[in-house]
Amino acid sequence: MTLKTRIFLLAVVPFLAAIAGIGIGVRQQATALAQTQHATMQAAYLSSKEIELRHYVELATSAIAPLYAPDSDSAADSAPDFTATPASEAARQRAALAVLQKMDFGPDGYFFVYDLHGRSLMHPREPGLVGQDLWNLRDPQGSLTIQQLVAAAQHGGGYVRYMWHRPSTGKLAPKLGYVVPLPRWGWMIGTGIYLDDVDSTLAHIDERASANIERTLQWLGVIALAGVGVIALGALVLNVSEYRSTDAKLKRLAQQVVESQEQERARLSRELHDGISQMLVSAKLLLESALARFERGETRVAAAEASLATGLTRLSDTLREVRRISHALRPAMLDDLGLAAALEQLTRELAEETEIEIGFTLSGDCPPRTRTRTPTSAAPLPDAVNTVLFRIAQEALTNIVKHAQARRAALTLAVTPQAVSLSIADNGRGFDVAHALADPRAGMGLRNMRERLEPLGGTLTVSSKPGHTVVSAWVPIHAAHVADTTNEVRHT
Repeated sequence: MTLKTRIFLLAVVPFLAAIAGIGIGVRQQATALAQTQHATMQAAYLSSKEIELRHYVELATSAIAPLYAPDSDSAADSAPDFTATPASEAARQRAALAVLQKMDFGPDGYFFVYDLHGRSLMHPREPGLVGQDLWNLRDPQGSLTIQQLVAAAQHGGGYVRYMWHRPSTGKLAPKLGYVVPLPRWGWMIGTGIYLDDVDSTLAHIDERASANIERTLQWLGVIALAGVGVIALGALVLNVSEYRSTDAKLKRLAQQVVESQEQERARLSRELHDGISQMLVSAKLLLESALARFERGETRVAAAEASLATGLTRLSDTLREVRRISHALRPAMLDDLGLAAALEQLTRELAEETEIEIGFTLSGDCPPRTRTRTPTSAAPLPDAVNTVLFRIAQEALTNIVKHAQARRAALTLAVTPQAVSLSIADNGRGFDVAHALADPRAGMGLRNMRERLEPLGGTLTVSSKPGHTVVSAWVPIHAAHVADTTNEVRHT
């Protein structure tokens, strides 16, 4: 794992852990709040329903109060025909049941009456139960429903939860009942509401709370993704910036390496030309003088003359080789007479050494830097341009000699006040440009050319097909002057 990956993970993992912790905390708190809200809503809803049931039962008892208390003044006024006899008491009970049977509040709201022994006296929604003894009736959970209602009534009235058939659906549903006793008649009167409506309302509230929790967690997920995206983008920007900075440093380092190589080549070339070459010339002159004395002397030694002649020949060969190496390292003509003269000499020497016909064409004025300028003369090319274009020409011609199998080649140097361009063409077998640039082993020469041109703001274009290959280099003069001035300041 790289250092950058570790730093990225060090930034992302704690952030995701914090978001996860916040999400867990939010979920727990929201769940606890939803449960509290559920319990509060349930208690408030049931409390309101209990009050509502009490009011219903009070309304029912008020409706039958004149019948239940016939001896009171109000009862006498409303029921003057009844007398305190068993027959009249039964008639009042029947009248009370009739009144209660007609009272309802909706399809599932009604009153029921049982005696305290569990016998159904009135049930408007299930008349088949009337007259039946339901004392031992049990609901699906095994609870004794009627006994619970009777027990609540015997304690002066109360609320009971139980299961009962809902008239509108015909299915068992939880129900909250409220009953009160009528002790003188031995009755229990009550009503109730079905709780599945309450449960559905509370379930809807719970669903909304759960949806809010999930929505909050989704927002946290979006925030987490956005945070990771921002961190990744920052890392990418930092990586790109660092890559560009590193790439710029590498390019500057490569440029410095090339400049150092050129300086070292120039130094070695001067050492060979001014030092070793001069010493070899001096030794050659001494040997030639000695050979001339032998030849003019009275006594001649053929073997000595032959040895001196052989030594002179080898010394001449060595001198030519030293000059060739010195010229290959950095031709003195490049600094003395300029780029055009150096390229012309390069093409002439290669044409003499090989069987390739190499031509050179100059378009424009290319004066050397050391030449005294007149007011109308063109400005000399910067040293950086001279060096780069000469090396590109040297590399291209070397490739033509080694690989192109060409018979003819041509160099064209075009100089304008704005830019200078160099074109090397041949009629060789050509090559695959894309493959050469992609293959790190095959395209080293082309990449070196481009790397040399980049600091000067130049470009390199290559086109090749069988019978025609062209390598073109273009350098702007202004950028080259800036680079050349920068190099001079750096070296200073």
